[in-house]
Amino acid sequence: MKHHIVIIGGGSAGITVAARLARKGENDIAVVEPSDKHYYQPLWTLVGGGLAKADQTERSEAKVMPKGVTWIRKSAAAFHPDDNAVEMSDGTRVEYDALVVCPGIQLDWDQMPGLTDTLGHDGVSSNYRYDLAPKTWDFIRNTRSGSAVFTMPAGPIKCAGAPQKIAYLAADHWRKEGVLGKIDVHLVLPTPRTFGIPAIADQLDKVISRYGIHVHLQSEVTAVDSNARTMTVTSLAEGGGTTTLPYDMAHVTPRQSAPDWIKSSPLSTGDAKGYVEVDKHTMQHVRYPNVFALGDAGSTPNSKTGAAIRKQAPIVVANLLDHLAGRPLSERYDGYASCPIVTSDHEMLLAEFNYDLELTPSFPVIDQVKPRRDMWYLKKYGLPFIYWNLMLKGLA
Repeated sequence: MKHHIVIIGGGSAGITVAARLARKGENDIAVVEPSDKHYYQPLWTLVGGGLAKADQTERSEAKVMPKGVTWIRKSAAAFHPDDNAVEMSDGTRVEYDALVVCPGIQLDWDQMPGLTDTLGHDGVSSNYRYDLAPKTWDFIRNTRSGSAVFTMPAGPIKCAGAPQKIAYLAADHWRKEGVLGKIDVHLVLPTPRTFGIPAIADQLDKVISRYGIHVHLQSEVTAVDSNARTMTVTSLAEGGGTTTLPYDMAHVTPRQSAPDWIKSSPLSTGDAKGYVEVDKHTMQHVRYPNVFALGDAGSTPNSKTGAAIRKQAPIVVANLLDHLAGRPLSERYDGYASCPIVTSDHEMLLAEFNYDLELTPSFPVIDQVKPRRDMWYLKKYGLPFIYWNLMLKGLA
């Protein structure tokens, strides 16, 4: 089996690139994707906060697959870039002239001892899984007192604002229910501040102060003891030790990395995270010029968000076509990412920035770094509409 262009992954990145290539007139494109479901994951935070339904985030893969694109309903298992081929899990091979790698990121649940045994039970949940996001809301609305812990791991993760967003939505709900004063809310972050851009961090500090959240900076939850209902918190600062936090409910964000089969492949960076090694500006692989990557599995040092994919996709398409035509690569990615951070059930701030952590607002006439009601409507209604109706069709 051979196709002119093969795309690994039928998620946000894969479908967007396929749609854009089809619009450019490419008529021999194959997407390798085993799942028959497609999800708009950014809305899972609102599902966990009781502000959206899980089924609003799900559509069939067949409905989002661009017309004329071949859908290979298998799992990729190995790359053979010297032979211009990808091996499927059943042993068959698919050859290509150009390859786009975007299978998403792996959730390493088992890297936190004790987590998998209690996940989805006894108050512990995570919005990083479709089936668990509704349980997050169940645990939040049934918590009336005690201790609540919200965690973020060290290392890159997709939607790095999500671990904070659910803490703010939970605190806002408890405040409205009149029970926030009876709940000790803890937010455990591995970073020196709540956000890498001071203007954003300053705003989030105000939100945290308003809710009375206890923030543990440069710290990470490293184990869960479901019998004792405690979490081990490890300090990441020099000379730091460990402490424990009790919990009655907890939202846990797992460590994340490239899929294991990519880590061990010739396309990998070769380090523990194992992302596909690409030039951060051109998105082209550093050793195999007919291979490109984007999205969460790529090695670009930007924030792993859907908004980043929206900016990366046209660059990958342009540069891939340039390569196939023997032209110099014409487009460059500046590291743009966007992090919409909801701070209550009616306000959101929008952080947009590049590799240099410079703010790059899409709406410079308004103050996006301040929580606003209009930004909230963008999150709940505008961005999902853009995703389903424009981005996945190669129009945005």
